[in-house]
Amino acid sequence: MKAIINARIYDFNTYQEDMYIVFDKEIIDVGKMKDYKNNDYEEIDAKNSLVLPGLVNAHSHIYSTFARGMSVPFNPKNFIEILEQLWWKLDSNLTNEMTYYSGIVSASEYIKNGVTTIIDHHASGEIIDSLCSLKKALNDTAHMRSSLCFETSDRFNIKDCIEENISFISKNNDDFSNGMFGPHAAFTLSEETLVKVSKVLNGKPIHIHVAESIMDQDFSIHKYNERVVSRLNRHNLINKNSIITHGLYLSDEELDIIKEKEAVIAVNVNSNMNNSVGLPPVTRFMDKGIKVVIGNDGISQSMTNEYQALYFTMHHVDKTPTKFGYDSLLKVINDTYEFAGELFGIKLGKIKEGYKADLVILPYNEPTPLNNDNIFGHFLFGLFNDFRPKDVYINGDNVLFNYQTNDKLQQEYNKASQVAQKLWNKMKGE
Repeated sequence: MKAIINARIYDFNTYQEDMYIVFDKEIIDVGKMKDYKNNDYEEIDAKNSLVLPGLVNAHSHIYSTFARGMSVPFNPKNFIEILEQLWWKLDSNLTNEMTYYSGIVSASEYIKNGVTTIIDHHASGEIIDSLCSLKKALNDTAHMRSSLCFETSDRFNIKDCIEENISFISKNNDDFSNGMFGPHAAFTLSEETLVKVSKVLNGKPIHIHVAESIMDQDFSIHKYNERVVSRLNRHNLINKNSIITHGLYLSDEELDIIKEKEAVIAVNVNSNMNNSVGLPPVTRFMDKGIKVVIGNDGISQSMTNEYQALYFTMHHVDKTPTKFGYDSLLKVINDTYEFAGELFGIKLGKIKEGYKADLVILPYNEPTPLNNDNIFGHFLFGLFNDFRPKDVYINGDNVLFNYQTNDKLQQEYNKASQVAQKLWNKMKGE
């Protein structure tokens, strides 16, 4: 067993100084250093550091990793053209090898940003076994927790999409790996496809993009004479713990359905701004009693940037600096932990006995006094800007030591650039 000593603990709930944490795969004991007894533990000295739970990304697109630095003809006039000119062109060319190495790059950089759990929405031209390729990178090589699904869309072979989702769900249901069913967005899904998906769900949650752009709603109303969430609900697709991603343009009726079905809304404000589609009315979701979780839509491997962006953009949306305050952001962070814990059937997000030992050690030499009343301000206006953990543990295993990932992960990471070049050449027809 291991023991973190001389720690300052913060789990987005309480702050405690001069503490110890004894852990194996789970946290076994937490207490004051004056009561600490070393029973042959492997000790990790966290003096001058903060210890917090590993972060969770509730919506990612790991395949987007290889878009970094890529040059393709790109002059979109709207959201659909962004998809057509960039993302659909990229994902349709991905092989399982490329999927694996995109997972390697993302996992390495997520760990360095203190992220220990990822909920991903995958798409690739090679469908069958693509989720296994991603799992191999995230779980087997990087030892991260991940919940995966395949982006089912009429752009792809629907039979293969359904088979890949159902096969992965049936084979992965433990505290490191599980599956959801991943419809893309309703405007890429015919009635025939939704009927097929509904028949195989068996109560499983879906992970779907909804109303990311007003074009999604306009299409649904024009073609089906109903709004997106109502259409999904007509097909009995929204089950408990389904992830409704984005949700920028939802009616009160749609929000009532989401609440009734005990689904969650995953917000990704940096991506929304980048795609110029608008911003989600998060306080409206919360006022409805809907659980809001936070992702980053694959735009980077940082979650702390997303926390900051959500806080600032909601001041813009609400046109007041007080409605979405510290308590609101903390609720989103903690609801994300709780939601992920439910998906994996474990306890995440607190530094307490019985919770998984997914821990981040973050050096911090505070320039101003630090206490329980002001610690979140230290994060929001300081640490979130330069969030560089020194050590990260997942399930008690040390996956980042002195700012470095393990040798195997780094060796695989070093191969990724060549694989990315193969993808770019393929996209150019070379």
